[in-house]
Amino acid sequence: MDIEGFVRARIDEMDYDDLADILAVRIREYKKISEENSVEMAKAVIDEVQTTLKLRQSDDEFLKEIATVNKADVLMGEMGVGSRGAGDFFVHRKIAEIVSSTNTASLVNPSEQDDGGVVKAKANNDEVYITTAVDGIHSRLSEYPFLGGFHVTRATLRDVCVMGADPVAILSDVHLADDGDVAKIFDFTAGVAAVSELVDVPIVAGSTLRVGGDMVLGDRFVSAVGSVGVSNYPPTARKGATEGDIILLTEGSGGGTITTTALYNGFFDVVWDTMNVNFVQASHALFEADLVKDIHAMTDVTNGGLRGDAHEISNTTGVGLEFYEKEIRQMVAPNVLNMLETLNIDPLGVSTDSLMLIAPPEIVGDIKKAVAKYDVAISEIGEVNNSGEPILIKEDSSEEKLVPLFREAAYTKIKKLVGETTPEDFEEMKEKVQRASDAAIAKKEKVIKHIRAN
Repeated sequence: MDIEGFVRARIDEMDYDDLADILAVRIREYKKISEENSVEMAKAVIDEVQTTLKLRQSDDEFLKEIATVNKADVLMGEMGVGSRGAGDFFVHRKIAEIVSSTNTASLVNPSEQDDGGVVKAKANNDEVYITTAVDGIHSRLSEYPFLGGFHVTRATLRDVCVMGADPVAILSDVHLADDGDVAKIFDFTAGVAAVSELVDVPIVAGSTLRVGGDMVLGDRFVSAVGSVGVSNYPPTARKGATEGDIILLTEGSGGGTITTTALYNGFFDVVWDTMNVNFVQASHALFEADLVKDIHAMTDVTNGGLRGDAHEISNTTGVGLEFYEKEIRQMVAPNVLNMLETLNIDPLGVSTDSLMLIAPPEIVGDIKKAVAKYDVAISEIGEVNNSGEPILIKEDSSEEKLVPLFREAAYTKIKKLVGETTPEDFEEMKEKVQRASDAAIAKKEKVIKHIRAN
């Protein structure tokens, strides 16, 4: 429970003492303290919020402008942010616009919608490409921190690998709310460390904080893991896809999303299917065979499933993609596919954590041979053409244009209640989000100008 948010939402409408009494009751739901202490704590929060609200009357107009959010009046859940669908992709493009407005140089940045970013540096007069990526723990794995740590570490390593880089370091950032048991931190770190040891990539740094400090009660656990990779070759970003290329896919058994699906739907045995490092091994095989430099694009089937990835690749590059449904289904681990079909979850709309490669036909055989050395299944699932859009050739030979849903395929009961359909006012929401993004860029420019002038 966010007690500061609770106060801010009510402070202008409620009497001070009434608000303190109500908040004190909420505090005692989480903390075993006396009524007197809970009221004192509630009043302290209210007093702090009231102090910050005095900024409204400040003569420093510029500071008020900086401290005030230019609201979009569009909520995260309404826009589907984090749900790996059309709304989420739109917001990420706005984030990319803010990043791009800095005019700083990088080879791959958020504007490409790749999960990893790449800069070029020099070491001993040789060019080296440095890739960084960061991923957050799946929100529904807060109660299962070991699994959360395991899968978020795999996720960030995947993001480095698909840029054609060899992972060399892992970083961990842990946030546990005020009433959380410290053991959650250790469990999470152990999950990260398990992957670190399996792939022989060291954990080098991190931080540990409370969620919201004193202002958030409960035991909610959130965290992120980052990774760094290096390569002597330019990145295999999505924009490298070229007409005539063959699309290959490794077998996917899922990560955080599939684990969540299994846990919250009672398919507990499927959790074990997800506990592997096949993706990193397959990527390493490509490094060993010196094939990375010849692969045009690599990506992991995560954000919104293959539907989302296909749409983003086509949208970024302008090429067309033709996929074969039968071959794709064969590249989903049998237990995982059975669970998805039993629960009526679209396998193409959910993260399966497969490695998707786009490469010229002449090296396809070498790729298959290299990956097979690590007992990772891989198959051709499509090709790149000049149609300008992603198409699925279904098993009955009919065609379907692959478009991301507003949210990724619903894989828990609550997600099914929220739904996947696009809101009727989506275009209006996008306009509001665009204005908020533009306002943020304008604020950034104004602050930079002020700092440089002083």
